[in-house]
Amino acid sequence: MNILVTGATGFLGEHVVKLLADEGQHKITTFARSTSPILRELDVEQVRGDITEGEELVSALKNCDTVLHLAGVVSRDPDDSQMMMRIHVDGTRRVYKCAAAAGVRRVVVSSSSGTIAVSKEAVIHNENDDYKEELVGGWAYYTSKIYQERVAFQLGKELKIDTVVVNPSLLLGPGDRRLSSTKDVQRFLRGQTPVVPTGGINFVDARDAAKATVNAISKGRAGHRYLLGGPNWSCEEFLNRLARAAQKSAPRFKLPGKLQEIGAGLIEEVFKAVGQNPPVDRISAEMGQHHWWCDSKKAEKELDFKQREPSITLHDTIKYLRQGLL
Repeated sequence: MNILVTGATGFLGEHVVKLLADEGQHKITTFARSTSPILRELDVEQVRGDITEGEELVSALKNCDTVLHLAGVVSRDPDDSQMMMRIHVDGTRRVYKCAAAAGVRRVVVSSSSGTIAVSKEAVIHNENDDYKEELVGGWAYYTSKIYQERVAFQLGKELKIDTVVVNPSLLLGPGDRRLSSTKDVQRFLRGQTPVVPTGGINFVDARDAAKATVNAISKGRAGHRYLLGGPNWSCEEFLNRLARAAQKSAPRFKLPGKLQEIGAGLIEEVFKAVGQNPPVDRISAEMGQHHWWCDSKKAEKELDFKQREPSITLHDTIKYLRQGLL
């Protein structure tokens, strides 16, 4: 099988490529805007380029029959809204059109559990839930991911490309070189989590999500999505367990959600006014008042998705961050 992996230098992407290379059964081409020292150690062809423009994507797709479309940007900054729409929506549209021209038969798209698995109430979601467009309307990342999924499923039908979408929850574990998903854990380790959010969290080990993503190539049903999540904990329980794993004190201070958002917004404005990155921001505080709980039984049954013990994921995340990123 000839496989193209877009976003191969990202957190999930590097774990996916390593798994494919270890299988030793495929010709693997990676596609990203940067190179990766980790991928250079593997038997893969690295192509640099942008999914939204240039002829590099067309060249990289030659002779490929499968695409793992993992390219994306994670940001809570409203100023990045247009960039995320361009990459997640326009980029996905271009990947599909170029893939169809190259004769690709299957595309696996990595989205986010936050397209459907988020609510103000403590509810556990599954794949039958509707998109939460109104609820996530102020969070550009999740809005762009909803549009990405719609484009992928629509073009999959029109271009006769089998399309499978995987929806990981918050990715934790080792290897997040860009802090795309583990930034909040870094903040905790730095003592920058003074208040306990009132919502609920779900996280998944990136290594387990990568395995399910690879399995989706052969096991995923076309036209279906698969939630990839771990434990459904309150934010308070998550911080307590993280504190025990890191041998640090957990935050105890609690405030009503609205006051947390107001306080975070003020802190954000003060830090930005002096040209510094704020330790907290309004969007994160707002998201922390919601529940991101999901059920992964469908992926367990159909993709052979298995979750390792959550304490191992927390330990490995902390160890990785302390080795050089704190």
